[in-house]
Amino acid sequence: MAQLTERLSEKILAHARALPEGVPVTAKGLLHLGNRAAVDQALSRLSKRGSLLRAGRGAYVRSVESRFGKRAPSVEKTVKALAEHRGERVSGSGAMAANALGLTTQVPTRPVYLTSGASRRLWLGQQEVELRHAPNWQLALGNSQPGQVIRALAWLGPEKAEAAVKRLRRSLSDEDRAELARVAGRMPDWLAAVLGRMAHG
Repeated sequence: MAQLTERLSEKILAHARALPEGVPVTAKGLLHLGNRAAVDQALSRLSKRGSLLRAGRGAYVRSVESRFGKRAPSVEKTVKALAEHRGERVSGSGAMAANALGLTTQVPTRPVYLTSGASRRLWLGQQEVELRHAPNWQLALGNSQPGQVIRALAWLGPEKAEAAVKRLRRSLSDEDRAELARVAGRMPDWLAAVLGRMAHG
């Protein structure tokens, strides 16, 4: 029995190694290798060994081998792959967007991503990652620069948004402005007004 479990573990590990960095390994995706109970047991064994990291409920990711030893896969790649696996849309939080756009020097203490799915936490080694459910309008335009502008302004709020707009105007292309004008009607009233002024100012 132990020999069978070990053989199954090796097959699962070979499957995981063939996947790109951050792509999740799930029991459901391994049922061609064995029954559910055996697959769950093998995944648990590989996780205890450190060959796979348990990223969240039912999802494991492969540790990445480097010349410095094993490390967790990239947070960004893992979050993106998990979102694709579950059919969710995901983008960096408003704080991350504001930092990327140079509107704040504040760096979040842990990565926070907005998702169309349920709120939850992931663990990648020692790194905690928060996935926070967000309304559709915050995920409009995805990870494009106009999408970042929407999330950054939403995070800053009405009081700080006007000052940010003056800084953002210089870096926005005509295409960016057109995109913001196109989705302004889906935003809360105060943000729709701000985006309208940005688009036509």
